[in-house]
Order: sequence, then C-alpha cells, then structure tokens
Amino acid sequence: MSTVDTTLDRPARTPRRSAPRSTLTRSSGLALGLAMTWFSLLVLIPLAAVVVTASEGGWGAFWSTVTTPQTAAAIRLTVLTAAAVTVVNVVMGPLIAWVLVRDRFWGKSVLEILIDIPFALPTIVAGLVLLSLYGNDSPLGVNVANRRPAVFLAFLFVTLPFVVRMVQPVLEELDRDVEEAAASLGASRVTTFRRIILPSLAPAIAAGAALSFARGVSEYGSLVLLSGNLPFQTEVTSVRILSSIENDNVAGAAAVATILLVISLVVIVVLDLIQRRVAARG
Repeated sequence: MSTVDTTLDRPARTPRRSAPRSTLTRSSGLALGLAMTWFSLLVLIPLAAVVVTASEGGWGAFWSTVTTPQTAAAIRLTVLTAAAVTVVNVVMGPLIAWVLVRDRFWGKSVLEILIDIPFALPTIVAGLVLLSLYGNDSPLGVNVANRRPAVFLAFLFVTLPFVVRMVQPVLEELDRDVEEAAASLGASRVTTFRRIILPSLAPAIAAGAALSFARGVSEYGSLVLLSGNLPFQTEVTSVRILSSIENDNVAGAAAVATILLVISLVVIVVLDLIQRRVAARG
C-alpha cells in the first residue's frame, strides 16, 4: 500500500525568535547592581518619598492644594515660562553652536568661556547680577524688576548653555563631506539641513531642551531677587514650595513638587518622541 504524504498540507511553521541573550558578565552585573543601588538612593527613593508624602492626605487634599488660586497661578507661570524659554533655546542654542563650530572670528575663545558662566555662577550670584543689570538702577535703562519678564529673563540666563553644549560636540563630529556631496547632487541648503544635519542633531537638541525645561521649572536663586515673588504675578513654584515648608505644610509642598515631577516627565517623553520621529524622517 502506498502512503500519502500529507506534509505539504501542513502550514509552514514560522521560526520562533529567540530572546536576546544577556551579555552581562559577573563583573558587569555587579557594576550594574551598584549603579542601580546608587541611583535608587539618590533619585528613586527620594522621589518616591515625595510622592508618598503628597498622598498622605488623600486625593481630595492633594487636588485642593494644587488647585488653590495662588498655587495654580504659580504652576501656570512656571510651566509656561519654562516652555517659552525652551523654545527660544531650541532655536538659539543650535545657532550659537553652529557659529562656534563652523566659523572663525576674533573673540571666539572668549565667547566659549562666557557661555559657561551660568554653569559656574551660584544661582543667587546670578540673581544679583541680573538685578544689577535689569533692576531699578539698571545701567542699560531696562527695568524689569518685580515684573513677569524678570522670570523669563532669569530662566533664559540659567538655561542658555544646555542646548549649546549638547549640540556643539555632535556638530563637530558631523562629516562635512556628506553635506558637500548633497550639494553636488543639487540639494539646496535647506534640504541638506532638513535631511542630513537636523536628524543628526535632533537627539542632542531634544536632550538639551529637556534639561533646559527641567532647570527652568526648578529655578529659584537667580530670580528671587529680581522678580520680587509677588503672588499671582511673579511667584513661581519653587518659591511656593518654600513658603509651604516655612508654614509647616510639608504635604502641600510635596503635592506641588509631584505636579512638577509629572510635568517634567511628560515633557521629556514628548521631546524623546519628537526627536525619534525627526531622526526617522531624516
């Protein structure tokens, strides 16, 4: 008797993808464990403690704290100003980095040093400098003391270097032969920037923007002298948190800090998605 081969009627089996094997050695695993322990002690545990403290009174107490008119005004002013400053830095940061990397001019080394001054100065000293330049006795004739532009100016001062210093090393490593090849093939400068340069700079710009926004929403020292900390006008969340702690309202301070934490995380995730999309299109 002949047998019928039924193997042709069976559906082909798709090969299973094997899970990626870990390449961690024993020493690498130990280093990873130490790093995660250190990171937890410095970041994760304190952040968890803040969230737990904010939730001690329940959701009702948390919501009533962050929605009081004065607190809501401080959060709105801080977040919107930090976002506006981040937009300015995203435009001006790569431009300054481009000039420093691609151009040669007298005083370039001095400009390189000046850009890092906001990093070097203590924030309260930065506030004193801003008050001297843009306060009531301004030698420039510009007085923004106790006004909302003072908050914007202070944020702009302390966040200036972030995007510049993130973009500059990436720009230095870009191969200019690729740009010249694109130009020889008829690509315009705009097309070359959009399809070649921008995708390469997108991760650095996004990282600098995230740092800029995070620094803005947490800033205190550089604006406390110039802004005047006027409720509903120039009071920011860092001042509001300090006032809550001074009034022995730790839960209220933790609630405002939790809101800032959530907003910062959302901004970081959004910026990461944007830079991934820009890089993919490039």
